[in-house]
Amino acid sequence: MRITVVQTSACPLCDEANAVLAELAKDHPIEVDVLDAHSDVGRDLVARHRPPLAPLVLVDDVYFSAGRLPRRKLERTLTALSTRDARVAG
Repeated sequence: MRITVVQTSACPLCDEANAVLAELAKDHPIEVDVLDAHSDVGRDLVARHRPPLAPLVLVDDVYFSAGRLPRRKLERTLTALSTRDARVAG
């Protein structure tokens, strides 16, 4: 699973999201891509999803959240996606 974080500089919520994702990566098979909101790709994603706050978080290229990362919701989503992927592979 790929998680994309589009962040801005000097963003405490972005720092918090990155810390949570680093912790979750210990128990879940995730790849985290961190993009600057001012990069070409970052600007495109911000224009497409129009988040009210940073960071913008996408899970497998689908909008997940903006602002404070909802950890419990993300854990449930990762577990559900892992279960689904295991069923498809089996």
